[in-house]
Amino acid sequence: MSKVVNLTSKLEKFSDHWSPKIVAAFNGHDVMVVKLQGEFVWHSHPDTDDFFFVVKGDLTIRLRDGNVRLGPGDLYVVPRGVEHCPFAEEEVHLLVIETAHTLNTGDPATAAVKTMI
Repeated sequence: MSKVVNLTSKLEKFSDHWSPKIVAAFNGHDVMVVKLQGEFVWHSHPDTDDFFFVVKGDLTIRLRDGNVRLGPGDLYVVPRGVEHCPFAEEEVHLLVIETAHTLNTGDPATAAVKTMI
């Protein structure tokens, strides 16, 4: 039987930015929490969409044709193959869902290592 996962509790366990932490898994997907601040790298995922749900803070997802602004409770899916660059002026807490093999930068050389908490 599955365990209940409290996202607030999980987010309190770490302080590093841009380092996704796996909190659950289902059907070959990683459910992760991550803290962001500053600008990430421009990247895309050729084979998967990119799911963002803002738990706390304000996030801008920069796209080549305009920006998407998200606040607490907002969800946005970047379609596969679309180049994007997440940016957070202040710290943001996110829930992210990706297939287990997805790299956060789309590139094995620069991707963060996912760890379970």
